[in-house]
Amino acid sequence: MSIKVIKPGMLTTVQDLGRHGHQQEGVIVGGAMDTLALRIANLLVGNPENMASLEITLQGPTLYFEQDQLVALTGANIAASINNQSVRMWRPLLVRAGSTLVMRNVKEGCRAYLAVSGGIAVPAVLGSTSTYLRAGFGGFKGRAVEAEDVLPVSNASIKGAKLADYLAAAAIGAWFSQPNWTLEPQSYMVYEESPLIRAMPGPEHGLFSESSREIFWQSNYQVTSQSDRMGYRLAGQVLQLETPKELLSSAVTFGTVQVPPQGLPIILMADCQTTGGYPRIAQVIAADLPKLAQVQPGKSIRFKEVSLPEAHALYLKQEADLEQLKSAISLKLNTP
Repeated sequence: MSIKVIKPGMLTTVQDLGRHGHQQEGVIVGGAMDTLALRIANLLVGNPENMASLEITLQGPTLYFEQDQLVALTGANIAASINNQSVRMWRPLLVRAGSTLVMRNVKEGCRAYLAVSGGIAVPAVLGSTSTYLRAGFGGFKGRAVEAEDVLPVSNASIKGAKLADYLAAAAIGAWFSQPNWTLEPQSYMVYEESPLIRAMPGPEHGLFSESSREIFWQSNYQVTSQSDRMGYRLAGQVLQLETPKELLSSAVTFGTVQVPPQGLPIILMADCQTTGGYPRIAQVIAADLPKLAQVQPGKSIRFKEVSLPEAHALYLKQEADLEQLKSAISLKLNTP
């Protein structure tokens, strides 16, 4: 089974939850920018949460379905239609053979995710199917998808196949079919114009001047157009160290906020390097990384300081909510 790419969109790549366990070898983790949206998309079609899916940035692709496929679209609010008929997000969707799914510009947020029951059938590299664009490996041929690409798809999961059969029988002669239930995305993520991003003080937070520390936590910063999957460059008030100091390279990760010599912060994102030599003023908490991933260039953010225990509690609540959702979806897939 396969899906043909008619138009690729702005940046559409195959992603999973990342390539873990190889940072000591200089290989980045990568994976989906908004892991929460990707996980939910996979759950909606009966997949394991880590299955290879499409990450869609700002402008979506046009896809032709050569066979019936059960899919789910989550993440940024994106206008989508099948053969000129609008379809909804955050629910399973059976696309019939011969149909064309068109995804246009996002209305809110930055990145949408399309999961297919069975997953995109690309080989794992170092334990992951995620695309590492700068190194040119993983995903589909190590690159973003292009027009005329044919994306292979694995056989649907047992739950996915059961739901697909039910939807097919319920909508004979239609181009697509959806169940009469859906998720309420605002229960799991609100895509805000100017979100408050919670973070903890970084290892070098104390090296900055008192005024710079106050500025960092109290000012708005704009995500500039020089931002991508590797990092968000911010525009705003300049930050300074109390005393200029050379630092040895140290470990960095998704959400690390570094401040280079010019004084404007950079937030490292999913495709960030494994080490960095700039002072780390803050670390975005894991629970807010999906929210951060959905901020468009040109939009503003503000940081809020939280403690490590607060960060742990917020992460555990997010995971507990996802477990409840997982149980609810599993029940729905068994009794559509």
